[in-house]
Amino acid sequence: MIDNETIEEILEDNGVSLYDTELTEENDNKIFRIYITSPKGISLDMCAKITNIISPIIDTDPPVSGQYFLEVSSPGIERALKKPKHFKNSIGEMIKLKTIHSKKYISKLLEADERGIRIEDKNKTVFLPYDEISKARTYIEW
Repeated sequence: MIDNETIEEILEDNGVSLYDTELTEENDNKIFRIYITSPKGISLDMCAKITNIISPIIDTDPPVSGQYFLEVSSPGIERALKKPKHFKNSIGEMIKLKTIHSKKYISKLLEADERGIRIEDKNKTVFLPYDEISKARTYIEW
């Protein structure tokens, strides 16, 4: 099975970075998603180019067993925050998160390190270790 390190190398050789991968199931179909980023932004043409480059490589070394569909896309404006590097790259942005204790926050992300994050909540600073965060994403107030 192809690993994220190999995918990262292929993407970097083509001017984009790996944000994350995801294996999901929709309508009884397995979908392997590759989320890519670039300082210049991600266009549909770039997603198509990366799909055409990576698809034959993944076909010879599949990321999952059985039949699946490959999707390449941007993580979006309101992107999932799963890894410390995701949080570090989002410092200064508004985030929406839920803790394992079902507490919810919509707050500004002030800091992030290898242990956890620091957010602003009601004019005070709150530290949350990563293992207490069940779900997080960047947040845009529309």
